[in-house]
Amino acid sequence: MLQITNNSTLRTQIILFPEKNVQELTFFDEIEKKNIVEKLNAGVKMLPITKQHKIYILIPVKPTENKNESYEKMRIAGNNLYKLMVEYKEEKIAFSTLGELDKKIIKSFLLGLNLSNYQFDKYLKTKNSFNIQVQLSSKTLDKASIDEINLLSASTKITKDLVNEPVSFLTAAQYSKEIQKIGKEAGFTVTVWNQKKIEQEKMGGIIAVNKGSSAPATFNILEYKPLKPKNKQPLVLIGKGVVFDTGGISIKPSTGMAAMKCDMAGSALVVGSMQAIALAKLPYHIIGLIPSVENRPGYEATCPGDIITMYDGSTVEVLDTDAEGRLILADALHYAKRLKPELVLDFATLTGSAMRAIGREAAVVMGTCSKDVKKKIKKAANRTGERIVEFPLWNEYGDYMKSDIADLKNLGPAEAGAITAGKFLQHFVDYPWMHFDIAGPAFVNGAYNYRGKWATAYGVRLLFKFVKNLTKDVNKKRKTKSRNNAG
Repeated sequence: MLQITNNSTLRTQIILFPEKNVQELTFFDEIEKKNIVEKLNAGVKMLPITKQHKIYILIPVKPTENKNESYEKMRIAGNNLYKLMVEYKEEKIAFSTLGELDKKIIKSFLLGLNLSNYQFDKYLKTKNSFNIQVQLSSKTLDKASIDEINLLSASTKITKDLVNEPVSFLTAAQYSKEIQKIGKEAGFTVTVWNQKKIEQEKMGGIIAVNKGSSAPATFNILEYKPLKPKNKQPLVLIGKGVVFDTGGISIKPSTGMAAMKCDMAGSALVVGSMQAIALAKLPYHIIGLIPSVENRPGYEATCPGDIITMYDGSTVEVLDTDAEGRLILADALHYAKRLKPELVLDFATLTGSAMRAIGREAAVVMGTCSKDVKKKIKKAANRTGERIVEFPLWNEYGDYMKSDIADLKNLGPAEAGAITAGKFLQHFVDYPWMHFDIAGPAFVNGAYNYRGKWATAYGVRLLFKFVKNLTKDVNKKRKTKSRNNAG
C-alpha cells in the first residue's frame, strides 16, 4: 500500500531517475557515480548500494518511443523490486524520484509494485504476512494518483480472491452473497434472482447448464447509477459466472480440472471493475449482469444431443456440454435488450481456441460496436498492458453454427473455435456489443510478473481506464458543443 509521508528515515530508499541523470544523485561522490554509470552501461536495471546504514535501490528509466511499452516495463520493474524486497525482508520502504520523469512512468512503477503485493493465504494455517508499505511524499506523486493506485490494487485483489476461491466455498449462491457485500461497501446495488425466478423467466441456457448440479443457479444484476451520469443509456457489462466447470456429461480430463474454479473470472472482473468505478465515483451509469452456475455431470444433467429453448425463444442443439459458457451468456445478452444499452461488453473464459491462438498475452475480442468504440477499448487495453487482439465476425462463420434440427448448435468445427463461439453469441445481440474471450490471460499456472500466479484479474484496470476515458470524452464533446453554440 502507498502512504503519503515525508519520512525519509527508513533504511531502504528506492530512487527512480532518468538513466542519463546520474549527476543528480548528489548523495554519492564522483567515484561512486562513475561506478554507477559503468554498471548502467553494462545493462543493470536495478542497482542496490549500501551507504551509511542505508540501502539505496537505484532504478534507471530509459527513454523509449513506445510509451505503452514503457509503462508495461515499469510495471514489471515494480514487480522486480517487490521480489528483491521479499529477498531482503524489507516491508517498509521509502520512494522518491530525481530529475524529470513522466508522471505516468512513476504511476506505472508504483502500480506494478502494489499489484505484486498479493497473496491468497485464506486456507493456510501459517499465513504469509509479508506486506510492503511504500512511503512517499505528495511532491513525488499527487494524492489523486496515489489514491487511484491503491484503489485499483484493492479492486484487483477482490477479483483475484473471488477467482482463487474453490467451489467448496464459492457456490453460485455464496457468490451472490459476496457480490452483495462488495456492492454495499462500494456503492452499487445488487439484485439476485434465485433458481425459482430463473425458471419463471425461462432462462433456458442457465437452467440447462446448471441441471447437473444440486446447488441452485443465480442471476445477478449489479447497478451503479451516480446522481448525474454522463451517459443517457447504460453501459452494460456481462460476465460468465461458472463457479466450477467439470465439462458436464462431456467431462473434461482430470489433468488441469482443478483450475476450473477460474471459469467465473469474466464475472469477477465485472465485480472488481464496478467496485473501483463506484468507489472512484466516476459519473457513468453501469449495469453488470452475472449468470452464475455449476456445470456438473449429475443425474439430471443436460446430455449431448438435447435441444433446449433459450431465454429469447431460440432452440439450441447441445452437441457438447463443455461449451456451456455461451449458453448462459446468451441468456444474459438477451436480458440486456430490455436495458436499452449504449454498449454491451461481455467477458468470459470461453474457449481453449482463444488461448491456443494468442496465449496468455492478450484477450481475443470481436463485436459489432463502432470503430470509434473499438479504438477507445484498444487505447485503454494498450495503456494498461491488458492487451486485446480483434478477430473477425464474418457472415460465413454463422453457417458453422447452424443445426439441422434446431435454430443453432452450441459447437462448431475444430477450426476458428473462438470466432464461432462469438458468432453464436451474436445471434442474441441487437445493440452495439463487444465480446472478450479472456481464457488466456485470466488464469496462469506459474508466476507471471506483477500479475501473479493463478488469478490475474485481467480486465479490471482496462475497464476502469475505458470508463474513465469515456467520462472525459463526454466532457470534451459538451465543451466543444457549447463553444460552437456560443460562436
